[in-house]
Amino acid sequence: MESSAPLALYQQAIARQGYVSDAAQLRAVEWLQRCHEALHGEATGESLRGVYLWGPVGRGKTWLMDMFHRSLQVPARRQHFHHFMRWVHIRLFQLNGTPDPLQALAKELSEEVRVLCFDELFVADIGDAIILGRLFQVMFEQGVVIVATSNQLPDQLYADGFNRERFLPAIDAIERHMQVVNVDGGADHRLRPGVAEQRYWVSEPHQDGALRSVFDGLAQGATTAEPALLGRRPLKVLRRSERVIWCRFAELCGQAFSALDFIELCDGYSAILISDVPRLGSAQREGRIARGTEDGAVRVVAGDRELPKLAVHDDSVRRFIALVDECYDRRVPLYLEARVPLDELYTQGYLSFAFRRTLSRLREMQLQRFAAVD
Repeated sequence: MESSAPLALYQQAIARQGYVSDAAQLRAVEWLQRCHEALHGEATGESLRGVYLWGPVGRGKTWLMDMFHRSLQVPARRQHFHHFMRWVHIRLFQLNGTPDPLQALAKELSEEVRVLCFDELFVADIGDAIILGRLFQVMFEQGVVIVATSNQLPDQLYADGFNRERFLPAIDAIERHMQVVNVDGGADHRLRPGVAEQRYWVSEPHQDGALRSVFDGLAQGATTAEPALLGRRPLKVLRRSERVIWCRFAELCGQAFSALDFIELCDGYSAILISDVPRLGSAQREGRIARGTEDGAVRVVAGDRELPKLAVHDDSVRRFIALVDECYDRRVPLYLEARVPLDELYTQGYLSFAFRRTLSRLREMQLQRFAAVD
């Protein structure tokens, strides 16, 4: 009988499925194997630590974490970090009046799961940062083991955030309770050959856009131009059917929709089409607090700290990044028609680092395998 532990699963994928190994991935798998053995009582004297996989986009971090999650024989939950924080906010609201709601939430988690697997741990919201400053501590105290992926080292999380000192206890807890592993073998595995399927077009002046025929091919049943309700706001559309929606960039990313609204969007539609995507990057200007996926957060005083310099579209870009993340995690194809080629969408600005992951994911969406069910 074949082993289902992470190292064996990784070796099987290399041998049978044509995946290409690299030293950084192998080092990460070895730490995941140690965590797996400690969780299942197979390693005497081995301290139980979670694993924090970080590195540039496309290095296989999510694939490795999902492999680890599938191997577990203890209660575990795998979530995109956005989804986890949505659940946290809902539970904290429900626990209003409890003497120590974060402690109660952590205890509840520890009774349900032994392991939490987080994909794309990224903190940009002051409200989330304040909650996480203590939540990570109490989760570890309750014995919850965390395995997470991120594009950043723990001490780089929320690096330019306001009131960042409120988040520092979370960084300390991560570094004490998790093994931090750099997964950077130098190659973007998402760019390995695959069968192409175009989902990005550059619009041609005075010509009918490509998305009209795409929508007609994807839509089934009756269609309408009536606005869709997203959260509490109406979303103007060009057309929509029961499972396919087509709108302009300014309507979806130019309004104050949040990551939670994009979760709802992907719940309701199996394909999303967006027209009139502008060049998103531009010269930076003197900043104010960017309002994007954290629209519900309370504005804070920055004191003598320098505010970030923002480009004209950066509020919309933050929402676009959250939308692409949600579509990618949910395997919802995203069809885009833009005014510039993909590599020219965002070439300068405050969000350049965050947009690298978005660009890599949009490239992978141009392959047939993107929409396949894993």
